[in-house]
Amino acid sequence: MLLRITNEPRPYPWGSHDAIAAFRGTEASGQPEAEVWLGTHPGSAARLVHEPHTTLAAWLARHRATGSLPFLVKILAAAAPLSLQAHPTPEQARVGFARENAAGIPVDAPHRNYRDDNAKPEMIIALSDPFLALCGFRPVAESRAELAAVGDPRLEPLIARLGDEAALRVAVPWLLGRGAEVDAVVDALQQWGERAESPTALTVRRLATAYPGDPGVAISTLMHTVRLARGEALYLPAGNLHAYLDGLGIEVMATSDNVLRGGLTSKHIDVDELLRVVDFDPLPAPRMVPVVDGPRAVYRPDVPDFAVQVVSGRNGARVPLDGPAIAIVIEGACVLEGDETLRRGEAVYLDEIESLRVDGDGTLLIATANAA
Repeated sequence: MLLRITNEPRPYPWGSHDAIAAFRGTEASGQPEAEVWLGTHPGSAARLVHEPHTTLAAWLARHRATGSLPFLVKILAAAAPLSLQAHPTPEQARVGFARENAAGIPVDAPHRNYRDDNAKPEMIIALSDPFLALCGFRPVAESRAELAAVGDPRLEPLIARLGDEAALRVAVPWLLGRGAEVDAVVDALQQWGERAESPTALTVRRLATAYPGDPGVAISTLMHTVRLARGEALYLPAGNLHAYLDGLGIEVMATSDNVLRGGLTSKHIDVDELLRVVDFDPLPAPRMVPVVDGPRAVYRPDVPDFAVQVVSGRNGARVPLDGPAIAIVIEGACVLEGDETLRRGEAVYLDEIESLRVDGDGTLLIATANAA
């Protein structure tokens, strides 16, 4: 079974005005176009191309045993920084969702933290070169050395809190608490960002331009700034503090919309809940390297919700499918099963196919549940 699916872009303020339209070969709406959701999440379920008033979720409920998929595919285009955010573990999501339900908070309320009871691990594969992101904490000594080299006494209260690897559990809440000392730290960093050219300084400049005075400007100096080339990927597990900064990519995640925000946004921020969720352990930048198997590159994160294959059709390929799938052409054009031609930006839902024939001059991204 092969069903063409589509959806309308979501007009979040940080979205690009032209990147998604150019990728899909459609006319720009004139609004920011931030994300196109391709899945069954009720927040924006994909629709069938041949039956525009029917969602994929409704079709699955009629024709299959379930109306939902465990994974969600998004086309994402950031022209400005997204909020500084982290996502819960499965247990945190279940507890938080039940707690807010018991409190009578409507699921669509702006101040709601948990809109479902699922975790939200996610992976981003860059389509632009570059794609820029903040993700996870770098070694504390590295941050301390760079901040000390700035030579601004207003940074001393932050530097003094960076004594060892456990210091992030103190420094980050202090920054999120704001106050006169934090304001002075942020102001000093903004001035440094205007004149310095290191990756950290350039991130500070970008964030300060979009959100002047926000403590997220200072928190970014404790994090990895990652520059992805086209085709490179990041995997962001539960607890990883992150923010996409600029670029076009395909995001694949568990089917959830649970986001705990800590700054760089006008949306609801719950600092206490964010701090319960964040993983403060410094780790290497979470790049995800695929296993290459002939014409396909396979990404398998450590969660059951999703896996991704990126397949070249140039020499013809037959690739296995681990159950229902969503596929999107990310370059050129692909012919599926010998008779269905998809062009860049077009997507399909696939099921009851054990292996998929892919031909053409293009590249196909396929998301499934992770059977490994």
